[in-house]
Amino acid sequence: MKNFMKRDIKNRKDIEHLINLFYDKVKKDELIGFIFNDVAKVNWEKHLPVMYDFWENVIFSTGNYTGNPMIVHLQLHQHVPLTKKHFDQWLKLFAETVDELFQGNNATLIKERALSIATIMQSKIFTVSPGEMT
Repeated sequence: MKNFMKRDIKNRKDIEHLINLFYDKVKKDELIGFIFNDVAKVNWEKHLPVMYDFWENVIFSTGNYTGNPMIVHLQLHQHVPLTKKHFDQWLKLFAETVDELFQGNNATLIKERALSIATIMQSKIFTVSPGEMT
């Protein structure tokens, strides 16, 4: 097997490749797969392009994403209590997928942003009472 240097995340195509591989792992994951497949019943055809926009905006500041992921996760938490273990597993799979495909400043940045976003979400999810969501 050749030893080759991985390149950095450069464009939307790279984001799409990363997100597709990541969610392929998520769907099969024993700890968090059911949340996406059975609880949220994610429509992947619709969800993946939203995720491409989200992460492309996170890395390249495109302005393409205008959603509110916090409210979606707060609502999901009402159906299945999200735990630190769920977030930790999501982050582990995300970082593993980034590291599998890329290396460089943007690869580091996307992992840092994922950790930051997950930390903020956990902070809000674990402290917000159901009545504060509306």
